[in-house]
Amino acid sequence: MILHVDMDAFFAAIEQRDNPRLKGRPVIVSGHSKRSVVSTASYEARKFGICSAMPVFQAKQKCPHLIILPGSRNKYLNDSQQIMKILKRFSPVVVPVSIDEAYVDTQGCDKLFGSPKQIAVQIKTAVLNEIGLTCSVGIAPVKFLAKIASDMNKPDGLTYISRKNMDNVIATLPIKKVPGVGTQALKLLTALQIKTLGDVKHFDQALLSRKLGKMGTRLSKLSLGHDTPLQAQSVRKSISSETTLSKDIYTLAEVRKVLLEQSHRVGRDLRKKNWICRHVSIKIKFSDFSQITRSKKTESWISSSNAIYDLATQLYDKVSIKKKIRLIGVGVSDFKHTSEPVQMSLLLDRDEKIDQQWDCVDQAMDSVLQKFGSDIIKKASLNTPCDKKSKGTK
Repeated sequence: MILHVDMDAFFAAIEQRDNPRLKGRPVIVSGHSKRSVVSTASYEARKFGICSAMPVFQAKQKCPHLIILPGSRNKYLNDSQQIMKILKRFSPVVVPVSIDEAYVDTQGCDKLFGSPKQIAVQIKTAVLNEIGLTCSVGIAPVKFLAKIASDMNKPDGLTYISRKNMDNVIATLPIKKVPGVGTQALKLLTALQIKTLGDVKHFDQALLSRKLGKMGTRLSKLSLGHDTPLQAQSVRKSISSETTLSKDIYTLAEVRKVLLEQSHRVGRDLRKKNWICRHVSIKIKFSDFSQITRSKKTESWISSSNAIYDLATQLYDKVSIKKKIRLIGVGVSDFKHTSEPVQMSLLLDRDEKIDQQWDCVDQAMDSVLQKFGSDIIKKASLNTPCDKKSKGTK
């Protein structure tokens, strides 16, 4: 049996735990910009119809006395790490899927901790007593049903789907509840008169695959109760940072300032894991909500924020910009640990020498930021207004 442990309104719950005056009050974690969206809403806020990804201005319309908090990424990450340590006390196979949820394989753990239900109760008790937060746990023979079960009785829920009851749950499960079924897929499935996951079992699998591609094949397997096995290690495939801007921008100086800030965030995360990368990408969403992505493979392994920024700006310079921009993101992928050997150039060119110098600067900045906080030091260009005539700065 597999457990899916999902924290209840994680970010908002942490803020309420740390500030007793917020308990019982409608709280969201988000930015204060008119264009910010809700990251997490407390259950008191959800009673007003507020949910994650909702624009903040809309949330304030639903609840005028809403409390909006900026949040603290480092604080949430620290709590997440403590929670994952608790889970690993009960099973050697714990697979985090986000900062506030993870799968736990209970196979072979019964002699030490009891049945899957007993393990779930012990996990919930440990998280509450040691972290001061509640979580909801779903138990099922396969991953996707465990995830669905954890959402059935929130908050502080515990839901068990037995092997005997699997078919009944699948037969009546609304297709929109299946993880991965988005808006477009739901439209196609509705047009095919598929309302539940059980309906998929009686549908022509070849036709479903033609209509939905890989999603169609996956749904066919899930309808039979088949899911991919839980892997002991989950390799992170990318690191990215993106920002929905407070106002649309257009000038090169404004764009480069955002790219610089994103590159430094991504670079810090990369170096924190002792990784180097070979792939840089950017994402741009325009004022009409259309978006594009561009990517490039690097000539050498990099980890410096400066090198990431240089490649990000190169990618941006090749894009034909005819509309104002509302969102910018920078990402890296194709990782290798710094302890692994890499092929080095026999003769370093000027750019490689500069990147090595910036590596030293980045490492020094990382040490200062880790000790004194993320806002104690930053690039001078990130602390000054953009000059529309400027061509950007490193």
